[in-house]
Amino acid sequence: MARRYLVTSALPYANGPLHLGHLAGAYLPADVYVRFLRMRGEDVVFVCGTDEHGVAITIAAEREGKTPRELVDVYHSVIRKDFEDFGVSFDNFSRTTLPHHYDFAQKVFLALLDKGHISEKSIQQLYCGRCQRFLPDRYIDGTCPKCGSTSARGDQCEDCGSWLDALELVDARCSICGSAPEPRGTRHWFLKLDSFQDWISGFLETREGWRENVLNYCRGWLAEGLRERAITRDLDWGVPVPLEGAEGKVLYVWFENLLGYVSSTVEHFEKLGKPEAWKDYWKDPETRLVHFIGKDNIVFHAINFPIMLHALEDFALTWNVPANEFLNFGGQKQSTSRRTAIWMRDCILNLPADPFRYALTIGAPENRDTDFTWSEFRARNNELADVLGNFVNRTMKFAHRSFRGLVPAAGEPGAEESGLMETIRDIAASVGGKIAGFQIKAACSEAMEAARLCNRYFDRVSPWETVRSDPARCAVSLNTCLQAVDWLRQLFGPFLPFTAERIGRMLGRQRLDWSEIGSPMLQDGAGLGKPEILFEKLEEGFEAQLRTVEAEATSGGGPAAGKAPSQAATEDSGNTVAFEEFRKMDIRVALIEEVHRVEGADKLYRMVIDLGRLGRRQIVAGLRPYYRPEDLEGMKAAVITNLEPATIRGVRSEGMILASDGDTGVYLLEAGPEARPGDLVR
Repeated sequence: MARRYLVTSALPYANGPLHLGHLAGAYLPADVYVRFLRMRGEDVVFVCGTDEHGVAITIAAEREGKTPRELVDVYHSVIRKDFEDFGVSFDNFSRTTLPHHYDFAQKVFLALLDKGHISEKSIQQLYCGRCQRFLPDRYIDGTCPKCGSTSARGDQCEDCGSWLDALELVDARCSICGSAPEPRGTRHWFLKLDSFQDWISGFLETREGWRENVLNYCRGWLAEGLRERAITRDLDWGVPVPLEGAEGKVLYVWFENLLGYVSSTVEHFEKLGKPEAWKDYWKDPETRLVHFIGKDNIVFHAINFPIMLHALEDFALTWNVPANEFLNFGGQKQSTSRRTAIWMRDCILNLPADPFRYALTIGAPENRDTDFTWSEFRARNNELADVLGNFVNRTMKFAHRSFRGLVPAAGEPGAEESGLMETIRDIAASVGGKIAGFQIKAACSEAMEAARLCNRYFDRVSPWETVRSDPARCAVSLNTCLQAVDWLRQLFGPFLPFTAERIGRMLGRQRLDWSEIGSPMLQDGAGLGKPEILFEKLEEGFEAQLRTVEAEATSGGGPAAGKAPSQAATEDSGNTVAFEEFRKMDIRVALIEEVHRVEGADKLYRMVIDLGRLGRRQIVAGLRPYYRPEDLEGMKAAVITNLEPATIRGVRSEGMILASDGDTGVYLLEAGPEARPGDLVR
């Protein structure tokens, strides 16, 4: 009988686009885990959604000149598209601004209040006289009283991880106007976490298979002693507190966003026409509730949420919290609010998703912070091409060349074939055990070892020789290689879903079933699809095509201009460029003569341009989502001509086309009708 799993990933704030740190920390490992469970036939629901309330949203909205509603509408769509393009396979991706979430969160608040788990009291809160308002925690900056960091916020110090009270900050200041706030009295509601200290301590000690970093983090919190924690705030953006006399107060985002997992599940089953089926998961004590998060969310998911579920009395309790450490870049933590990141959108517009999925999984920050580098990414991409891609390609090409594109007869397998089959079965069992135990990094590495073994088998049986000397023997070994291609398709299915789908097209098989790995499933005489190159190797220095990504990560901008609508950097970055530096750029009018799609790249065009006396050259640009080829041909656009050439998906690009980027779309910068190819743009 299938087990029932309910898997969640931390709700991302809808205050900006997502970066690779997000993907590596909470979403990619969850997707690998869920895809594996589905292949194993388990009953699993995978939910998430955007977290659309709280001060992070209001701050971002003020910065971008939008209302909070306008901001979250934009970034919900952006984030959802990023997840889809990277193959993150949620069963439901919801929003915390939906009416059913408001209703559920308010009902939980009232239920906990009725059970005596919430108290009301007057407190001192920092008030900014210049801004004329109480300051939510994230509108307060200061020095951490525990580690001395000068970049602490009113709720938390990211440097040491301490959960703070704004009144504890040293030299507190309003993050809006910079003035020193003063304490004033106000009224709020608190969850009595302290009354559950003994229960949560005992609960955590019974957890099996939890990562030590998670348990140690929780033990540190519990050693300090839990305190009542505010669950309301003076703010006009959020879920209103459902009590008379609580006007102008909302549920604190840490409290209500955790409930977004439940409301997303409710929405999922409402869409399926089964409005009560969510209870089969959330109210069954046998449900395995798994939260994939980053380490900065451990306290909320390993202490606060289990307490809330336990206090509600009839909800399933947390089964595991596989929290990852941080994926840094250039030694810095990636941050949406600070705009220091490698943006997912910029990556997917330049390169396919699966090499990123592979590199981020192999280098996952499971037990310690890791640093992302483009050189390591290139090495992992080329590893895919040299090992997995090479085996699939050589097998498929040989089958088409020597067996007319048909699966040859299996015949009687020899010791080599039986040995490979048995080894692949053993590897599949080991990989599956590691994924089930949240050792996803090691599981991915072991899957690649299976591809290496298949290459070595191909070399040993030498079908290019036996096709002439012993055709029957060649047929047996080639059949085994094709079966192995299918096994690798399934083995890599959780890690590389787009690649698995492409291999499936070549084999005429799309079914994914973990139990089939190591068993011959291809029928003798079955027709094979056309071979495809699965991975393009990247040359040294390829990251020149991604120079905008790297520049944004170190300078604090947003995603690259001309790449993704609604993801532009803030207009005033505070950076200046000397005029002499600007003059070094050679920008000219280019007539776009030909536009061709780049094979295997959903976003890219290869364009032949005429630069007048400078001659013709080709450039590669990620414009397919925004223009049809016929719209571009004949257009006169501005192109930077003196950039160092870059190779993008195996195609040489000898310039960069310029485009605007805004909420309404991406548009090329066109020259006037009388402009001639090669004219300077000044």
